[in-house]
Amino acid sequence: MAKNKFTNLNRKIHRSLGLVIGVQFLFWTIGGMYFAFSDLDEIHGDHQRKHVMLKNYDSIVSPSLVLTKIKEIYSIDSLESLKLISILDKPVYQIIYHHDHMGSMQMAQLADAMNGDLLPPLTKEQGLALAQEHFNTNATVKSVTYLDKVNRHHEYREKPLPAWAITFDHPSNTTVYVSANLGTVESFRNSKWRVFDFLWMLHTMDYTSRDNFSNILLRAFSIFGLATITSGFILFFSTRVRKNKKNK
Repeated sequence: MAKNKFTNLNRKIHRSLGLVIGVQFLFWTIGGMYFAFSDLDEIHGDHQRKHVMLKNYDSIVSPSLVLTKIKEIYSIDSLESLKLISILDKPVYQIIYHHDHMGSMQMAQLADAMNGDLLPPLTKEQGLALAQEHFNTNATVKSVTYLDKVNRHHEYREKPLPAWAITFDHPSNTTVYVSANLGTVESFRNSKWRVFDFLWMLHTMDYTSRDNFSNILLRAFSIFGLATITSGFILFFSTRVRKNKKNK
């Protein structure tokens, strides 16, 4: 009699837990299938990116000249990186440093590598031209937007700002994001990535920033999921034993 009560109680627990987390199990399954059958290169837009090679430049100034010019304006606490990049076929130094007068705030500066002159952030025309140069399809431009801030759900979240967002009239609905201060193409975002991002949010159950695997909701549903599976195994074996006894 006690075993029957335990089996009935376990059955109720299993049903209740299944009702609570069944929808989330469905989201996890759909998301997992999409992740498994998707090509990450297509999700990230790598197949749309044209890699522009850095040319050989014979006459460029020493980076120390550029650093000296920056120090005339700001006090450099520490140098994080100094790169020679190409912006529309022109050699440009990209300097990232920390400015000690602003609480060691990270700063970025572009400089003409031919003469050492400090350059302002990319203009709208330069951002647009850079996006067209790196997009390997000849598509017309649908819109150009300047971003100086984004929320935690934006597809350009946690990327360097300000930036130019150039959306192309293309079946993939691709937007190319160009950092104004860094002078580089930071990311490609297309329809496949947006589906991936939405399913990723459902998968992680992080409805605030989408990327936190340690949120309380996910932990709770993981525990509920384990309890559901455990109760299912208990229910299976307990009913199987009872059926075997009846057959004997």
